[in-house]
Amino acid sequence: MFFLSFATNSLLVHALSRATRRSTVRSLAGRTLNHRFKFYSDSRGDNKIRKFHSSCSHLRNDISEVNNKIDYFKVNDLNDKYEFGIYNTIASQQQINRKYVNVEDLGTPNGPKVGDKVWVRGRVSSVRAKGNACFIVLRSKGLYTVQGLHFKDKENVEDSKKLIKYAGSIACESIVDIFGTLSSAEVKSCSQGNVEIQIQKIFVVSNAPVQLPFLLEDAARSQEEIDNSQNSERPFAGVSQDLRLNNRWLDLRVPANNAIMRIRSGVSMLFREALLNEGFVEINSPKLISGESEGGAEVFRTSYFGQSASLAQSPQLYKQMAISADLDKVFEIGPVFRAENSNTRRHLCEFTGLDIEMAINSHYNEVLEVAHRMFRHIFNGLENKFATELSIIREQYPSSPVKFTEKPLIIHWDEGMKLLKDAGFKDVDEYGDLSTSLELSLGSLIKEKYDADFYILDQYPSAIRPFYTMVNQTNPLFSNSYDMFIRGQEICSGAQRCHEVDTLIERIKEKGMDPNGPIQFYIDSFRHGVSPHAGAGIGLDRVVFLYLGLDNVRKASMFPRDPGRLIP
Repeated sequence: MFFLSFATNSLLVHALSRATRRSTVRSLAGRTLNHRFKFYSDSRGDNKIRKFHSSCSHLRNDISEVNNKIDYFKVNDLNDKYEFGIYNTIASQQQINRKYVNVEDLGTPNGPKVGDKVWVRGRVSSVRAKGNACFIVLRSKGLYTVQGLHFKDKENVEDSKKLIKYAGSIACESIVDIFGTLSSAEVKSCSQGNVEIQIQKIFVVSNAPVQLPFLLEDAARSQEEIDNSQNSERPFAGVSQDLRLNNRWLDLRVPANNAIMRIRSGVSMLFREALLNEGFVEINSPKLISGESEGGAEVFRTSYFGQSASLAQSPQLYKQMAISADLDKVFEIGPVFRAENSNTRRHLCEFTGLDIEMAINSHYNEVLEVAHRMFRHIFNGLENKFATELSIIREQYPSSPVKFTEKPLIIHWDEGMKLLKDAGFKDVDEYGDLSTSLELSLGSLIKEKYDADFYILDQYPSAIRPFYTMVNQTNPLFSNSYDMFIRGQEICSGAQRCHEVDTLIERIKEKGMDPNGPIQFYIDSFRHGVSPHAGAGIGLDRVVFLYLGLDNVRKASMFPRDPGRLIP
C-alpha cells in the first residue's frame, strides 16, 4: 500500500514539475511528503495512509494555482481584483494599447505621480514572501530597480494570500508584469528609491529556472569585496571568467557588465559624432578580401568560390582608396580579424575597429589634432552623458576618469626612450618595438611628468611599421608614424601613408611582399593621383577596457573571440 501511494504522489509531483519551476516542486512535494502523508501501523503491521484523498485534492489545487494560465490580451486592469498567473504565449495575436512605464521613470518629475496606477515589466531580481506579505525587486535594462510589495488585504484575505503565495513561487530572473499603485517610499537598495508599487496583479511573461549557472549576486561583487571576505565566517565566492563567458547573456545582466556594453555603445556614438562634426564621411569596406590587408601571417584564410581569400585585418587599403576617390575625410566602424595565437588579457582575434583617414596639407600632425579633439569629445562625453553607467561600473570595477591635456601631448620616440633610460631601464632598443612592460613603465613616467593618462608617441622606427608607412625624410631609420595610449597601453596605431607609387612599391618589396599580387589594385589607385594622407586604426574594445580600468579586454567585448573561444 505504501509503495502504491508513494508512486501516485510521485506522479503528481512529476506533473507539477513539468508545469512549474523546481522551487515550487520542492515546496509542494516537501510539504506533501513531510506533513500530509501520515503513516501508522495497525495490529497486523500494515502501513496505511491517512487522509490520502484530501491531501491529493489539496495538491491538485496547489498545481492549479501555480499553473494558472492567463490570456494577456484579456487582462482587465479596470477591476479591483487580485490576479496572478502565467501568460499564455505572447505571439502578436493582436495589438492593444496597454501602456507600460519605464522603471527608470518611476519617482522622477517626468514619470507617473504617486497614487497613479501603473503597468511595469521587468526581471525579478529578488523576491521574499512570508506570512502576510511579499516583496519583489524588479530590474529593468540591467541598471534600474524598483520594489513592489503586497500585504494581506483584510477585506479579501483569500485572494490576497493566494497572490502572496504565488509571488513567492516566482523564480529570480523571470520576466513579469506588475500592475499596481505607485506610492511614496524610502527603499535604499533600489535605484528608484523614493517610490514603490503596491501590487494588485502579477503575471509571469517568461519563466527562469530556479538553479542558474551562477548567482548574479556573486557575479556582481567587486574583487576587493571578495578578497576581504575570505577570512570571515562566510567568504564570498567568485565567478570564473570561463563560467561567465560560457553564459555571457547571464553575465551581461550584472549591472556593471550591462553598463559596460552601454559605455561601448557610447564610445562608438561619440566617435561618429565627433568626426561627422569635423566633416568626415562614414564608409563601409569589404571584410572578405584577396590577399592580406597589412601583410604577414596573422590572417584568417578561407576559400572564395575557388579563389584564395581572407578576413580583413583592417580596412586600411580601402580607406586609403577612399582618399584617392576624393572623399578626403573618412571613418569606419567595423569588425577586424587578427589570427594571433595570443592569449593575453589585452588581445582578441576579432574586435571592432574605429578607423579614420584624411587628406593632409603638409604634416601628419593635422591628423593628430583631429584625433585629439575626437578623444577629448569621447572622454568628456562619457563622463557627462553616461554618469549613471560609469558610477555603476566603478562600484564593481574601481577606476578614475582618464586625464588628458588640452592640446595634443605628443612624445617623440627619442624623448620616450630617454625617459626610460633616465629611469634606469637597460633593455631599451631604440630601433625595436616596446615590450608591454616598457609601454606600461613609459606610461607611468609620462603620467608623473605631464599628469596625463592619454598621450601620443610618434616617429617609430621604420623597421617595425607596415609597408604603407611613410619613412621620415630626414632619418629613414624612423617613420612618420604614431601610436596612442591610455594608461600606458596602446589603443591606436597610425601613420602618414606612402602616396607615391614608386616609394610604395619599394616599401612593399622591402617587406618581402609582391607588388604584382593581390594588392596591385591598391597600388593602381595611387597611379591616378592621390593627396598626401594619414590616418589611424583604433581598437574599440581596447578603448573601453582601458578607459574603465578593467583587468581584461574580454569584459569590454559582448561575445569575445580569442584563440580558445569560438562560442557562444
